[in-house]
Amino acid sequence: MRSTRHPAWIGALALAAFGTAGAPAHAQEPITIGLIVPLSPPGDPTGGQLIRRGAELAVEYYNQKGGVLGRPLQLSVQDSQGRPEGGVAAYRRVVGEDKAIAVTGFFHSSVNIAVNELAKNMGVPTMSTQASAAEITSKRYPVAFRTHAIDPLRVAAWLDFMAQKGFKRVSIVAETSDFGIGLTEETQKQVKDKKLAIELQTISFDRSSTDLTPQLLQVKAYKPDLVVNIGVGQPMDLIIDQATTLGILPTTPMLVSYDAPARPQFWQLHPNNGNGIYFIAYYSPKEKLSELGEWLAKTYQAKYNEAPVYGSLNGFGDIAIIAQAATQAKSTDPKAMVAALEGGSFESWPDAKVTFPKADGPYWHNWAPPVLILHFTKPNQDWKEAEVVIEYGK
Repeated sequence: MRSTRHPAWIGALALAAFGTAGAPAHAQEPITIGLIVPLSPPGDPTGGQLIRRGAELAVEYYNQKGGVLGRPLQLSVQDSQGRPEGGVAAYRRVVGEDKAIAVTGFFHSSVNIAVNELAKNMGVPTMSTQASAAEITSKRYPVAFRTHAIDPLRVAAWLDFMAQKGFKRVSIVAETSDFGIGLTEETQKQVKDKKLAIELQTISFDRSSTDLTPQLLQVKAYKPDLVVNIGVGQPMDLIIDQATTLGILPTTPMLVSYDAPARPQFWQLHPNNGNGIYFIAYYSPKEKLSELGEWLAKTYQAKYNEAPVYGSLNGFGDIAIIAQAATQAKSTDPKAMVAALEGGSFESWPDAKVTFPKADGPYWHNWAPPVLILHFTKPNQDWKEAEVVIEYGK
């Protein structure tokens, strides 16, 4: 699946939703940025679409200002389906055929990890928008960059939350993906290293499962103080609904491992069992935005009649960072792009500069927003009004 945006060099934007149209004869060759996101199951299509919205608005922003290096900017949008093999094929396509100068998007960690194994040889940099597994950056590949919270930060935040609430018996229900396995193992490690008085029950499931009753019956028998829901997309919703059917919810609190409850459709899916849910987030409207972020928020609201959530903000920000790196490098050569990303300072959506230090472990080439834990305290509550329980890493 491919999508591009081409501006007429003087005049209004002309949009090509699927397929690559040629640039106007009087325009220079467009600069292409690859966007690999899940747009269909078994991936999280909503997560992919939210990133795509932000990325498309970033292209619009730069083309209104004359493009990058005097050339129009365009996207090549690829559907990974949340599958590693889909992501690898997409990277090969956007780099080999579309000559992308960088590739971003990346919602599922397993996709990003697989792509990086190819990218380290092909040399075109990747930038993770919303994939958190430590391995994405811990291998210290020169081409691998990320602007998202890594597993150790997310786990540290929810362990602080558990301590604050006095939770001692915790059930982790996790999909068998790099995301689920990584977060489970990181939680076990930090509990041991910090010598925390927390008993963990860890239960895994295949992300293609459509019935998690056997796993959730084990949870019910364990009688935990808290359930950590590490499902992504449909499995996350399934855990909430089946836990309600089995009487686990609302008696036992549940923490969702990412920001899906901030999406507009959450209350449509969970009108009767969404109240009381805790969830990880990476942005609160109470935070100050940069000038770029303010432009995105205003434009997004006008276009979609809703405020942008983190996925759209970060999708926008990653395209902006790549555009700025090309400008600073004065080149689209892959080695020049990597050097610019490593050595530069960039404006994104938050009111803070983004840099990619050569740091240890998963902090290599990594910039992360604060990790928040939000709490719905009444039915149909706007996520922007949810209680902020934890704010970690600010």
